[in-house]
Amino acid sequence: AKDRDVIVSRGELVEIGGSFRIPDVITQNGARLVEVGTTNKTHMADFENALSDETAVILRTHTSNYRLLGFTAKPTLQELAKFAHDNNVLLVEDLGSGTLIDLAQHGIGEEPTVGESIAAGVDLVMFSGDKLLGGPQAGIMVGRADLIAAIRKTPLLRAMRVDKLSLAALEATLRLYQAPFQPEVEIPVLAMLTAKPDALQAVATELSDALNQIDRVTSQVQPIRGEAGGGSLPGIELESFCATIEINDLGPQQTITALREGDPAIIGRIVKDKVLLDARTLMHGDIVRVARSVGAIANP
Repeated sequence: AKDRDVIVSRGELVEIGGSFRIPDVITQNGARLVEVGTTNKTHMADFENALSDETAVILRTHTSNYRLLGFTAKPTLQELAKFAHDNNVLLVEDLGSGTLIDLAQHGIGEEPTVGESIAAGVDLVMFSGDKLLGGPQAGIMVGRADLIAAIRKTPLLRAMRVDKLSLAALEATLRLYQAPFQPEVEIPVLAMLTAKPDALQAVATELSDALNQIDRVTSQVQPIRGEAGGGSLPGIELESFCATIEINDLGPQQTITALREGDPAIIGRIVKDKVLLDARTLMHGDIVRVARSVGAIANP
């Protein structure tokens, strides 16, 4: 798209981590940004009116780290794909967190999947290797074979290529999406996100019981709401259970600081002057390690 136009909805001119902004990414790579629509509403007519002989790409950006609610509208991917292809223009999508499974089946929002974008006719889809995919930090592009082949010939690719260890980790993660594996069981981030409240209550109860065995420590189980974080699933609250931690003669801030500075570091949060540990992020064997660390803090 160098020296040509890239059309983007004003509602999708996002800023991601590290203060990288879509307008800057486009202009610094030699393309011209053409903004259409408004922050909350963009219609097909806006894209039609902006199209010219200079248009190279229509860019769709998924707002994976924030959410627009209320009086909003935007064209479907299918509508954009048909319009782009009828006018010999590429449709490119930055999908952000890049989930491969339908999280709505687990009652977790309506996050678009990579497969849905490809099926809708998007020419090139970009997404993260970590976040909701559950692999190592990396950027992934999938789409038309001729576009991928052209990207592979770009000199910058060698400077930006992923190292072998990251590739090995990514391959191992992607294999877990194939039968006979179950990604919601095998991949930690998906197992945590899709965990059921009754299972989380059982884990929180086990942790609380272990903590109550420690001298000078009191713990209770209580319901809690959490979020995915990491720039994914904004505004989606996840029902969970937690174990509270109260250590005699230590306030909440002292307790949570000691937990974070311990080995291993334990990340909790303070709600209404209580230190809480969400059971959602506890893996097999963690309860013993957490109890050992809390015991060392309470009885040095």
